[in-house]
This record gives sequence, C-alpha cells and structure tokens, in this order.
Amino acid sequence: MSDEEVSEAVVMAEAPPVKKKSVKIAAAAIASDEAADPSGAVNVGGDRKAKKVIVAIDESQESIRALRYALDTVVQPGDGLVLLHSQFMPHSYVGPGGPGFYITPDLVAATRKHQENSSKVLLDKAKRICGDANVHHPELLMATGDPRDSICDAVEKIHADLLVMGSRGHGAIKRTFLGSVSDYCTHNAKCPVLIVRK
Repeated sequence: MSDEEVSEAVVMAEAPPVKKKSVKIAAAAIASDEAADPSGAVNVGGDRKAKKVIVAIDESQESIRALRYALDTVVQPGDGLVLLHSQFMPHSYVGPGGPGFYITPDLVAATRKHQENSSKVLLDKAKRICGDANVHHPELLMATGDPRDSICDAVEKIHADLLVMGSRGHGAIKRTFLGSVSDYCTHNAKCPVLIVRK
C-alpha cells in the first residue's frame, strides 16, 4: 500500500473534549426499502447516505475515548452504530521440544465464561455511554480470536463504512515486538479507519 493510499484510508484525530448531542440510532432498518441503494446505504434525507460505523472497544481508556469521539463527531442521525469487542482465546502451544504449556478443556471453558462475562460488562458500559449521548440501540457484537483479524473480519461481514478505534500510543519498538491492532487494521480493514489519539 503506498503512502498516498494509507493517507486516504486513515484519519488520525486528536480527541477534543466531548460534547453531548441528540442522536437516535436504530440497529434495524432505518428507512424503507425504496430509500436504500444496492450497496445497502440508506438515504436519510438530502444527498446524505446513512453510514454503518463500527467502534472497536476494549478495556482501555483509549477505546472509551474513541467511542466518545465517534458519538460526538462521527455518528449522525440515521447512522448505524456497532460496538465490537474481540475476545482473545488462549491456546495450547506445542513446540519442537514438546508442549510449551497445556490448557485443559475445563480451564478453556472457565476462561471463555469469564471473558464472555467481562465482554458483557464492557459492552454494557459502552452502551450506557451511548445512552448518555442520546444514541440509543447500538448493535453489540462480540468476536473471538486475534483482535486484529476479528475486527477486520467484522468490518467485511457487516459492510462497515467506517472503523473507529483508539490508539495506545506504543512507540516504534513496542509496536514491532507486540504488534499494533490499530496499525494492522489500518492496512487490512476494508473501509476507512479513524484512529483517535490521546
């Protein structure tokens, strides 16, 4: 991907103080079939088409800041809002010298149940933030797997028009060793990506 393509696909934003606004969002059909075009966009009046916006949520303050920024500046009346949380599931690792560690099925089940409960609490918190901004009925979505892949997969399956996510601000060295979910999504998501920085 060239620098020019990256600059078109990514918008970096500094998060200003959040102001409340009145917006109502319905996850179901917003307008009649006659108002929709073949791409699935809905005409909400004038020439503007409704957007489907995904906000990737995790336990970090940066993702909550990104959600508030999206509610304040991106989401407009008639747009669809999807709150997405990706759960990473542990695996047993086996190397050439034998197993690195083994996770029993009981431990996997307990971990999965704990993560589902944590995800529900996190998405409920995000839903309350939406309600405080008068954005009602966002679609809640939990995905399982590597967050980088599951976020990009969700963008493609939902046919999102925009992905909004926070950035933890890792330096170049940490990004190299740990990877960056936002950097990966910037290059692999099938829609524009808005990264909200501190």
